[in-house]
Amino acid sequence: MGCIALLRQTYLDANWYSNLNDNTKEMNLSLEAWNGIQQLPQVFDALGLPHITTAQMEDFVGLMRRLWRGETVVGHDGPAGRYPALRLDPAFDEHIPITFTAFGPNSLAFGGRACDAVVLHTFFTDETTTRCVQTVKQAAEQAGRDPDQVRVWSCFATIGDHLPEPVRLKKTVGRMATYLQAYGDLMVRTNDWDPDVLARFRADEMVANFPGAIDQNGTTEQLEHIATLIPEHWLEAAATGTPEQCVDAIQHQFDLGCDGVILHGASPEDLAPIVECYRGSRDHARFEGVAANPGGGV
Repeated sequence: MGCIALLRQTYLDANWYSNLNDNTKEMNLSLEAWNGIQQLPQVFDALGLPHITTAQMEDFVGLMRRLWRGETVVGHDGPAGRYPALRLDPAFDEHIPITFTAFGPNSLAFGGRACDAVVLHTFFTDETTTRCVQTVKQAAEQAGRDPDQVRVWSCFATIGDHLPEPVRLKKTVGRMATYLQAYGDLMVRTNDWDPDVLARFRADEMVANFPGAIDQNGTTEQLEHIATLIPEHWLEAAATGTPEQCVDAIQHQFDLGCDGVILHGASPEDLAPIVECYRGSRDHARFEGVAANPGGGV
């Protein structure tokens, strides 16, 4: 799965992905887009970059689709830019799925009407996950698309209790704390959490003066302190416990409407006992006929 921040020149993006797709067909390539302005507007401001809009992303996706079909685009003047002429190879007839990582309602709706798959954020509550799935599917339907053809992926923190306690603390408390550092208001608003808890978290002397990302640089002792600032139910939207408990939590993401689950924040070694347990209970009928590409397609 490729990743792009929608900052590069349209022609280069289209050409690079078409070449990569042609040379990696067995790898199930999907272009993944992410609008970082939702989470990290301060980064764009610091770099002197304009804020990316939904209209720009939608225009960009439309251009990618046309170029990958071998079309010649003449006189384009839209939100993504002005292009007198764009063309790759007229012989192209490619469908490269586009996956979008979405957060708020506007980006979720954009993913539903224009993209092939949408990836949700980590630590979304059940209510938030259900609402996000519905937003994506409804937008697809309103755009005249088959909502079942737009995949929604849960990005699900997976931390089994076979891992050492300090590692589990880093992957739960540390990761949540880092999200709260970077875009806590968005996390709290999206999950309908208590903003006073976020205010107390930010006011804590250790948090306020912490150098860098907490999950990368926090010691076990620091994380144990920070754990007292984060309500336990904020961390419940994750696969934790025994391999069987983790698998039950993963399966529940499908019950909430997700089409796929990304086991997030863990290495293959970390996941080995959980994957082995999942293999024994996997509902093969659920995935019959589903394309291997994470963005769908053929």
